[in-house]
Amino acid sequence: MAAFIASLAPPADAPEPPWSERRAGYAAMGAAGSVPEGVTAIPLSLGGVPAEQITPAGADATRTIFYLHGGGYCIGGMASHRTMVAKVALAAGATAFNIDYPLAPEHPFPAAVDDAVAAWHALVAMGRDPARTVIAGDSAGGGLSVACSVAARDVGLPLPAGLHLISPWANLMNASPSYEAKRATDFLATQRVVDGFKSAYLVDRDPKEPLASPVFANLADLPPMLIQVGSEEVLMSDSIQLAEAAGLAQVDVTLRIWPDMIHVWPFFAQLSTGGAAIAESSAWIKARVT
Repeated sequence: MAAFIASLAPPADAPEPPWSERRAGYAAMGAAGSVPEGVTAIPLSLGGVPAEQITPAGADATRTIFYLHGGGYCIGGMASHRTMVAKVALAAGATAFNIDYPLAPEHPFPAAVDDAVAAWHALVAMGRDPARTVIAGDSAGGGLSVACSVAARDVGLPLPAGLHLISPWANLMNASPSYEAKRATDFLATQRVVDGFKSAYLVDRDPKEPLASPVFANLADLPPMLIQVGSEEVLMSDSIQLAEAAGLAQVDVTLRIWPDMIHVWPFFAQLSTGGAAIAESSAWIKARVT
C-alpha cells in the first residue's frame, strides 16, 4: 500500500502547479472510481451555493447526508467527491447533498463557512428534517462540518442528528505531534502541502479563530460525532484533539483510529479498507437516523 500511496506524490522538490491544474488533477483522481449503478446525481442550488443531489435507488427518502468535500479549502468539489459521496449514500441508504462551497485563494476564510451555513439553512428550509440528517465531510470538509455546525448553532439554526468526520483538518496551527511523528508515512497531507493550503485559505487571519480551527471552538450542544482517522497521517492529532474538545464539552464522540491507514483512505477506490470504513460509518449513520 505504501508504494501505491508514494506513487501519488510528486517529488519533494517539485514546484507546486497552478491551482487550476491541481483542481483538475484532484477531480480526475476522484473520478477514477465509478458512481455505483442505480445512483443518480442531479445539480441544484442551495441558498445560492452550487450542489448536487445524489440519490441511490431504494434509499430512505427521509434520511439525508449533507456532505462537505475535502481539499484544503483550495481544491475539490462535486466532481472530485461524487463517487465517494455516492458510495456513502448507497451504503447508508440515504439521499446525499454534495456541496460545492467556494475555494481559496479566490474566496478565503470565512467564505467556505458562510456558504456551508447558507446551504444548510436552505436544505432545512426545503423540508429536509435536520433530525434525520447527518453532516459529513473529509479533511478540510471535516473541519468545515464542525465549523458549520458551530456557526449554525450560534445563529439559531437547527442542528443535524450527527457529524461524520473523516480525517478532519480541525487545527490550522499545523503543529500537532503527528506532523513530526507521521512525517515519513504521510505522502499526501505533507507539512508543505497543508501549510500551502493554510496560507491560501487564511491569508493573514489567526489560525486559532474557532470557525477556522474548531478544536478551539465552543462545541457545547453539538450532535454526536463519529471521527475516523488513519494512524499514518499527519492530521491524526487533529482528530484526537477534536475528540478531546468535544468530550470536554459533553458531546458524544466515537473516535476510530484505523491502523496503517492514510489520509482520507475511503477516497481511494483501490483500497479495500476504504469500503470497510464506509461500512462502519454507514452503520453509524443508520443508527443515528433510524
